[in-house]
Amino acid sequence: MNAKLSNKRWLYLMPVIFITYSLAYLDRANYGFAAASGIDRDLGITKNISSLIGALFFLGYFFFQVPGAVYAVKRSARKLVFVSLILWGLLAAATGLVANIPMLMIIRFTLGVVEAAVMPAMLIFISNWFTKGERSRANTFLVLGNPVTVLWMSILSGYLIQAWGWREMFIIEGIPAVAWAFIWWRVVRDKPSDVTWLTANEKRDLEQAMAAEQQEIKPVKNYRAAFTSRNVVCLCLVHVFWSIGVYGFMMWMPSIIKAGANRDIVSVGWLAAVPYLAAIVLMLTVSVLSDKFQNRKLFVWPLLLVAGLAFTGSWLVGSDAFWLSYTLLIVAAACMYAPYGPFFALIPELLPKSVAGISMGLINSFGALGAFTGAWVVGLLNGLTGSPSLSFVLMAVSLFVSVAIMVSVRPDNTSEDNRVAAKRH
Repeated sequence: MNAKLSNKRWLYLMPVIFITYSLAYLDRANYGFAAASGIDRDLGITKNISSLIGALFFLGYFFFQVPGAVYAVKRSARKLVFVSLILWGLLAAATGLVANIPMLMIIRFTLGVVEAAVMPAMLIFISNWFTKGERSRANTFLVLGNPVTVLWMSILSGYLIQAWGWREMFIIEGIPAVAWAFIWWRVVRDKPSDVTWLTANEKRDLEQAMAAEQQEIKPVKNYRAAFTSRNVVCLCLVHVFWSIGVYGFMMWMPSIIKAGANRDIVSVGWLAAVPYLAAIVLMLTVSVLSDKFQNRKLFVWPLLLVAGLAFTGSWLVGSDAFWLSYTLLIVAAACMYAPYGPFFALIPELLPKSVAGISMGLINSFGALGAFTGAWVVGLLNGLTGSPSLSFVLMAVSLFVSVAIMVSVRPDNTSEDNRVAAKRH
């Protein structure tokens, strides 16, 4: 059946999906560059408050993941993303106009609320358009917006700050999301049946392939049964500890490099881009292999283990050997980002479509909780100690915990887990 499916879906949808999520990442990640280049000094922000402000985005993100997923499932992912694009672009640009700390805190938290809907909505959208054999690659093209954006944003933000300042950086980088919202609305439709660029036969083949996959998954009684199933709980915990490493690294990488390498902000931008280039290459490789071998776990926990070991190595090396430590951070970044495609492809393979979308929202919300913890605590540790050593330990331990939990996920036993959960409720 898959051989008959139209490849036009990749051409029409993937560029739009990629750009949309890239813009979301642009407007959440550039705070790290502002923190490394003067926003704290200009607004009188202490080190402790700076780490909290950097993390507030993820607190808003945590609370509104599931409501966003519910709307995307029951109403429209297309409408939700359209409104979110406009709002987050305006909020990101407004960051360049802040005059005090409370205003900055409100904007960062609200930005997280608005962007919370995007990730679950996009994952649900992908699950409506791509089959099991394609989903890891499709998810990877979505999440690829993360490292690709941070790569070019690291370079662009350095130049924008050097040329004008951090305020202008926020304003200039917030405008594209608003403009892109109207392109998204024009191009995207929620379901294959709504588009004109697929023939009737192509639509029928895709619908039949999707229906056949659902028959292989045992039904789940309700959302509560899905949320309390062993695998969903485990995946929530995996994402919590994994995200401590990812976002502790992403938010404070510019500050860590600036302190260790003692370079100007433009040079910091170029150095901060390299780990994400490595992540892009490994993500693409892993997504293809995951779809080929249909073994999602094999392409998640071993890579997270290597990332944890790389952070451990950076801690052992210390600040006296910056370039060796920096090389290990490149390895850590690549191995933390690479498993995202297989990880999110696993969820709709464990749960039926009726509950998979909102379960993805729940799992991603716990990831946001880990991101809040990582962004806050890593920034706090770096500020208190004047060194990233303790934060490397935190990120390494968090990744090791996520590995231990991921190993316990049992996809082959999902049906039995679901039956037990359904009976219990």
